[in-house]
Amino acid sequence: MPRLGAPGVPEPVRWPRVSLVIPACNEVDTLEAAVASRLAQDYPDLELVLVDDRSSDGTSDLVDRLAATDARVKPLHITHLPEGWLGKLHALHRGAEAATGDWLLFSDADVHFAPDTVRRAMALCEARSWNFLTVLFRLRPTSFLLDTAVSTTMRMIGTAARLHRVADPGSSASMGAGVFNLVHRDMLARTRGFEWIKLEIADDAALGQMVKRAGGRCGVAHALGHVSVELYPSLGAMARGCEKAGFGVMGQLSNTRLVLSCLLFLLIETAPLLALAPGWPAWLRGLGMVGTGAALATCALASHVLRRPLLPTLAFPVGTLLFVTLLLRSGWLGWRRGGIVWRGTLYPTELLRTGIRFETPF
Repeated sequence: MPRLGAPGVPEPVRWPRVSLVIPACNEVDTLEAAVASRLAQDYPDLELVLVDDRSSDGTSDLVDRLAATDARVKPLHITHLPEGWLGKLHALHRGAEAATGDWLLFSDADVHFAPDTVRRAMALCEARSWNFLTVLFRLRPTSFLLDTAVSTTMRMIGTAARLHRVADPGSSASMGAGVFNLVHRDMLARTRGFEWIKLEIADDAALGQMVKRAGGRCGVAHALGHVSVELYPSLGAMARGCEKAGFGVMGQLSNTRLVLSCLLFLLIETAPLLALAPGWPAWLRGLGMVGTGAALATCALASHVLRRPLLPTLAFPVGTLLFVTLLLRSGWLGWRRGGIVWRGTLYPTELLRTGIRFETPF
């Protein structure tokens, strides 16, 4: 996997225009600092499309203020959500329509970039003839308990996504991340577009999969030194995030599928430890010791590669139990509510089922 900023990547003769599309819904506490990091880019032809998606906390005024202080910022205000759309996907769709760049970079409102991020990403895409790029990014540490769950989540997603196969045109493996999805405008036009995935909960991953299936030349880059975000500020925030990621993505809006997936995940994660219990044959306990050692080594490697705190990453049994608890909670809430609440809007389960497009690797 290439690294952003690695030596030997030639810069293009002409830098294409890049439009950074940032959807924001009630992000007044995080948007300004994150936008400042984007405006600090050393890229020569950059546009920022700030999409205020029905905010009620002052984000709208902040977007206008940022636009008034920098000509590269184009404000876009959405006051109404059309029927049959998820709010974020509608915001991305409208932002793409307003953008003027040859390339579109979709990125969440709370993400921070190093100053050379866009330039390095564009140089890599041009050098490798990619028309879609997503990245591995750094998750800023928070608390021990939260970090155990986040580390477990990232390790599971990274394994299931088969990142090493994404750039292989003969493989079905794909990847997309809301923090950084860079796509050439012509490539996006060859897909079914945001209207095709307008009710897809896994919007970022679905975009990457849609591009790959349309013949996109896709890549994943190591950008932990360039792109960072605080995924969840608290366990409560992670629980709310899992309300859509668990029931909506991992469970595909089916509690039966969600429960079976959780049981399988628990078995895989805890089997080596369970094999160490007294009473098992010596050979089984021996296998348990080997398996536990391999699991700890894998966690240590993941901690190094993903720049995660070591101790929370090694505490994978705690992270696994916490993560599974949050997933099962999401299924219970989905059943009780009859749908998923996202950005303050309740989307009924039956409506969301008509819009499932992403084929999950889980």
